[in-house]
Amino acid sequence: MIQGSIISAPARPLRVALVDDEPPALRRLQMAIDKAPNVEVVGQATNGDEALALIRRGGVDVMLLDIRMPGLSGLDLARAIDPAEAPIFIFVTAFSRFATDAFELAAVDYLLKPVEFERLHEALERARVRLQSRAASSRIAELEEVVAALRAADTEPPNSGFAEEIWVPDRGDRLRLPVDLIDWVEAERDYVRIHSRGRSFLVRKAIRKLQAELDPADFLRVHRGALVRRDRIVRLARRSGGPAAVVLQSGAEVPVARRQAAQVRKVVGARGG
Repeated sequence: MIQGSIISAPARPLRVALVDDEPPALRRLQMAIDKAPNVEVVGQATNGDEALALIRRGGVDVMLLDIRMPGLSGLDLARAIDPAEAPIFIFVTAFSRFATDAFELAAVDYLLKPVEFERLHEALERARVRLQSRAASSRIAELEEVVAALRAADTEPPNSGFAEEIWVPDRGDRLRLPVDLIDWVEAERDYVRIHSRGRSFLVRKAIRKLQAELDPADFLRVHRGALVRRDRIVRLARRSGGPAAVVLQSGAEVPVARRQAAQVRKVVGARGG
């Protein structure tokens, strides 16, 4: 009998998804994973859309991701996904020139084909360390939010129920964006692009859902695919032969649907425009 020792349960396997549009490349990655300790393949994809579906399904810790693929590229996928649900990315590609873009997106490594097995195993270990650090940071953040909420519960006046801030992806991190810094929002399929002070952030959320979270006293739906902050409107520009547009303080021009034109004119008129 061994005394004075603690036997801990082994760590669960690192769950890896493989993404490449070339079957030989997928087979080589699978061979490399088979030789890596405590790692398992939980899914494969041959294009960016399939990879996005794998991420949304959940259960992926690390994604080995090609860059040039049909449809959504690997870099576009990494930019589009919310960091809160994104796996750790290791890019595997035949092109060296995209390395800077990859690391700006917080990739843990950038491997060139043909992949050396030992080099890939080193990248997977770095991904494991980052995953553990991410989990620890998440637990700390959750505790800090709970403490802050408890401290503020007795001092904060009741709010309107509308969002006061939005978390947005920013170069692989998450940025807390106060809604009063939003200039306007445009729809991009299942996403919205939020424009703020000369920058834009792509968030996976339908525009109708975001509109429901924002105070209608502050934001106006000027057409099906756009919301603008009312106090950013400078004037209503009328175009011959085309739709009118609101001109914002930033200089952006956002088209106005005909059915919304009267409401926009009221806003402009109320502000002395």
